[in-house]
Amino acid sequence: MDPLAFLTDKQLLQFLRCSRTEMSCMLQPHTFLNQLRDHHLIPENMYKKLILIRSKELREKGVYQVLDWVEAKRPDSIKVFWNCVFRDHLLQQYPTLRLLRNRLLDGSFTFYEKLPEKVEKEEEEDTKKKASAEGEEEAEEKTGRKKRKPKKRSASAEEEQPSTSTQSTPSQKRKVQRLKYCSPFRKGEKADIWTWPIYKSQLPVTCGDKEGMLNRDKLAKGERCIVVQGRWFTPSGFEEFGGKKNHKNWKYSIRCRDTTLRELIQEGHLTPPDFKRRKSAQATKRALFPSNQSAGSITESEEDDGEEEEEEEEERQKREEGERGEQANTAGGESSTGVSHGVVKKCVFKVTCGAINGMLHKDRFASGSCGKSIRTELCWMTPVKFVTEGSALEDPSWKKDIQCDGKPLSVLIESKFLHIHSLLCKCKLCSSTVKDRHDEDNDDDCFICRSQGSVICCDKCPRSFHQRCHLPNVDDAILGDNRTWMCTFCVLGASQLWRYPKQITYQEALTCRISDHLLECQYLLLCLYKADEDNIFVTDPCINVRNYTSVIKTLMWLDRVVEKLQQNLYKTVQLFVSDVLLIFTNCATFNRDNAEFREMGERLKDLFEREFKSTFSIQLQHPAASNSQ
Repeated sequence: MDPLAFLTDKQLLQFLRCSRTEMSCMLQPHTFLNQLRDHHLIPENMYKKLILIRSKELREKGVYQVLDWVEAKRPDSIKVFWNCVFRDHLLQQYPTLRLLRNRLLDGSFTFYEKLPEKVEKEEEEDTKKKASAEGEEEAEEKTGRKKRKPKKRSASAEEEQPSTSTQSTPSQKRKVQRLKYCSPFRKGEKADIWTWPIYKSQLPVTCGDKEGMLNRDKLAKGERCIVVQGRWFTPSGFEEFGGKKNHKNWKYSIRCRDTTLRELIQEGHLTPPDFKRRKSAQATKRALFPSNQSAGSITESEEDDGEEEEEEEEERQKREEGERGEQANTAGGESSTGVSHGVVKKCVFKVTCGAINGMLHKDRFASGSCGKSIRTELCWMTPVKFVTEGSALEDPSWKKDIQCDGKPLSVLIESKFLHIHSLLCKCKLCSSTVKDRHDEDNDDDCFICRSQGSVICCDKCPRSFHQRCHLPNVDDAILGDNRTWMCTFCVLGASQLWRYPKQITYQEALTCRISDHLLECQYLLLCLYKADEDNIFVTDPCINVRNYTSVIKTLMWLDRVVEKLQQNLYKTVQLFVSDVLLIFTNCATFNRDNAEFREMGERLKDLFEREFKSTFSIQLQHPAASNSQ
C-alpha cells in the first residue's frame, strides 16, 4: 500500500524537514542524488559540486543543503520527491529510507504542528547572543582591547564543559531537543489507531486474508475507497475480494484491527456513504410482536420500537427469524386471517377495497394519510390513497370501506391493534419531507430472501433487493448517480412485447442461444429463489444431507446454476433448463419416502415450467418438457 496516497503536501514537507539529518548521513549517497537529478528535483550545478566531494563530513553537509533546498524551492513537487525516494532500488540500498517509509506505514511518526514554543525562544536567544558576541569581538579587534573573563567563572565553565568521556549534566540534557519517532502513546497505553494523526485520512483494513487501505473521504462520498496494491474497491467489492461474499454486509465483514467498520461508524470515526437509491431497514419497520401474541398484549412501549437502537433490533432479528419468515410469506401474497374473535394474530394481513386488494403492514401504519402501509402489486399506498383507488363512492371513508377478513379497519383501531399517530407526531412515517416520503415507496425487506439490511430500490415497482440477491448482481458504480434503475422483473415486463412479437414452440425456445436470453434465465432463477422460502434448493445438498451422494450421482443446486450462468458455461437455453430440472429430479429421487420434500420439489418444478412458458411466449400445445442434456 502506498503511504503517500493519503498524506497532504504540508505533512510531507514536515516529514522531510524532520528527516533531513538522517537522510544526510546515508553512506554513498550517489545513487540517491542521481535519482533526484533524473527527476529534475535539484539544480545541475549543485549536483556537480556535491558529486565531486570526497570528504564524508562535507558530503553530509552538502546532502543536507540539497534537502533544505528541495524543501524551500520545490514544495509543490514534494510528492514527486518522496515517490522517487521510496523506489524499490533505493529502499534496498539505503536502510534509512526503509526506516522512514515504515514510520509512515505504522503511524509511529508524529506530525507536529510546530516546534515547542520554548525551543523556538531558546533558539532565537542563542542566535541573538551569538550575533552580539560576534559584534563585541569585532569591536574589540578594532580597538585592540581584549575582554578578560574572571578566572573563577572560567574555571566553573571548564568544570561544566563535558569531555568526550564524561556524561552531560541533567540541565544540559534538557536543552538538547532531539526529535523522536515513536508512537504518540505512552508505554503500556492502548489506543485505537484510527485516532492516530497518520490515520486521519485513511485506515488499514482487512477482510478475510486480504489487506488494504480505506480512504475516509472516498467512503463518505460513496466512491471506490479501499486500495489494494494500486487497485481500488468499493466496500462490497472488497468484501467479495476477501472471500466474504455470502455475508452480504461489508460493515461486519471488513475490520480495522479486529473492530468492524460498523462500530467505527456508530462511534463517529467513519462516515458511511449515503446513496439516494439505498436504504437500511430501521427498527420501525419490524414486526412489533410474535405471531402467537394477541393484540391486547401490545403495550405503548412496543408501539415505539422504532426508537430502539439498531443493534438491539439486529440481535432480536436472529431470534425472530422464523416469525419474520412467516410474516414475509404473508406479504408475498398469501391470504391471511387478520381478525378472529377480536384477537389479531399477524402484523401483515390482506385487505380489500372494492375490486383491489393489498397487504397492510402494521409497522408502516400511522394514519389515513400518513404512512404508506398498504402494499399492492404496483406500489405502496396510504389508506386514503388505497380507498380512493378502490372505492366507487363519492366520499369514501377508509376506516369503513377498507375491509380485513370481511370487517372494516375500524375494528382494528378500536381494538388498539392499529394505533393512529398524533397530528404533532414527528416520526419518519408522519414526516412530510420528500426524502422520507420517497423511502416509503419501496419494500423494507429484500424481495428475494425476505430479510432486511441495506437494499437497493427499484424505481418502477415497490420491490427492494440486496445487491447480490438480485440477478444480475447490482454493482456499486450505479448507486451514486440519479439515473433510473429497474429490477429484472420490471425490465422483462417492459420488454416482453417487443422481445416476443409472436409465440414460439417449446423446442424452438430450447434451441435459442443463452447469450440472447440471459434476462429470461435470470428472471426464472429469481422466481425460484423467491418461491424457495426455506432455501432447500439453494445450496449444495451435501452440506446438510447425509449420504446424499450415495443416492444422487449428478449434483445440482440453484447457486451452482447461477454460477454457471455467470461464467457463460451454458451455450443454449436447453442446457440451462436441463440443470434446473435436474434439481427437482434429484429431489424426487432422494425423497421417495418423504412426501413433504418431494411435494416442495414438485411445486417449484411446476412454477418453473409455468413461468418458462409465459416468459418465452410458448404456444399452448408443446412437447413435454425434456430433461435430456
